[in-house]
Amino acid sequence: MRFFRKKRIIYTLLFLLFLFIEVLIGLFVRDNFVRPYVGDMLVVVVIYFFIRIFLTDGFRALPAAVFVFAVITEVLQYFNIVRILGLEGNRFLSIVIGSTFDIKDIICYAVGCTVLGIFEYILYKKEKNIPRKS
Repeated sequence: MRFFRKKRIIYTLLFLLFLFIEVLIGLFVRDNFVRPYVGDMLVVVVIYFFIRIFLTDGFRALPAAVFVFAVITEVLQYFNIVRILGLEGNRFLSIVIGSTFDIKDIICYAVGCTVLGIFEYILYKKEKNIPRKS
């Protein structure tokens, strides 16, 4: 039980760290690389660590699931989901959902989820070799 509580704390701290970085990028970075590419890559990392707070173990395919979720969200942007839902006036939800489809975003999500997949693999190998107390 203590092992899972420690993991939840670590995942919560990582979620908050990456969310903070994402907010900083959104508020202060106005360039042609970090904001559009690194920012999009980090979106899936933020989502991943948020989910990991609640699902600390047993879902090795989480990076793939996060990627599918991100792609679905991007496709919904193609179909103008913000307008369809009548959320154009809600700046926060418009930003969170997004309003512009871009295939480069999907590539960034794939890169971020690939990094997360490598993280999962390394974590799994490490945990497999740690003897647990009953």
